[in-house]
Amino acid sequence: MAEQVIIIGSGPAGYTAAVYAARANLAPLLFSGQEPGGQLTTTTDVENFPGFPNGIQGPELVAAMRAQAERFGTRIVDEAVTAVDFSARPFRVSAPSGDFTAKTVIIATGASAKRLGLDSEKALYGKGVSACATCDGFFFKGKEVIVVGGGDAAMEEANFLTRFATKVTVVVRRDALRASKIMQERAVNNPKVAFLWNTEITDILGADVGHVTGVKLRNTATGEASEMKTDGVFSAIGHEPTTKLFAGQIELDAKGYVVTKNGTSATSVPGVFAGGDVADFRYRQAVTAAGTGCMAALDAEKFLESEAH
Repeated sequence: MAEQVIIIGSGPAGYTAAVYAARANLAPLLFSGQEPGGQLTTTTDVENFPGFPNGIQGPELVAAMRAQAERFGTRIVDEAVTAVDFSARPFRVSAPSGDFTAKTVIIATGASAKRLGLDSEKALYGKGVSACATCDGFFFKGKEVIVVGGGDAAMEEANFLTRFATKVTVVVRRDALRASKIMQERAVNNPKVAFLWNTEITDILGADVGHVTGVKLRNTATGEASEMKTDGVFSAIGHEPTTKLFAGQIELDAKGYVVTKNGTSATSVPGVFAGGDVADFRYRQAVTAAGTGCMAALDAEKFLESEAH
């Protein structure tokens, strides 16, 4: 028999959708995916999620959300969905353990920050390496940091970080910025922001002491190598939504994000809803993901109700 609702993904959006759907007696089935808990699991201290005045560890917050979803009757399968078919209802969702069908589907597969691809980056993630200034900037009060990237996101991160850091150095691979004029001007005119042109990071130092102490650099024009001291490295080279699974099944925008209809969680396929970073390239916060996960569950519930009458 077809499930009432299948939720694909297990970050704040997926788990919040599960809590709401379960409380509405929809007995949701949730697939936790390749990275259960999503981006929060790589965030050590979460200090901006309401209700935790002393902050909470990212993995701990995710575990609490999961326990809450299960408490109300969500069935969780710790597998990644391998294929979906939204061409006919009930919708088909395939995973290693078999094929499942559902009257509604909530997509909450999230997004991931594009990484520099260095082993040292992986080792120091959450220990001075970050991809979110609004999440982690506060920890760099009175310190010097590096931002990698030349687009709007990098300029925004650099400007934001000057609220805390004494100096922000933007490392740009080319000799020019891709960022829009206004964002460029803001960063260039900020006395705390410096630029390193034609430069890339080849290694991040500090893995031996457990926190970032500096970086190894290479000049992309001359090949010259150098080292620089720093307390933090923020990569701002973009995010990638986890939507390969849904290509050709629902409408995605040019960057691959799920397109939702004006202020709702509805996608281009009636009965399929989306919440969290998979459909949000603007805010990308745990609390906004949770909010849109709630919207998706309420929208799915309404959709099922309208069909019953």
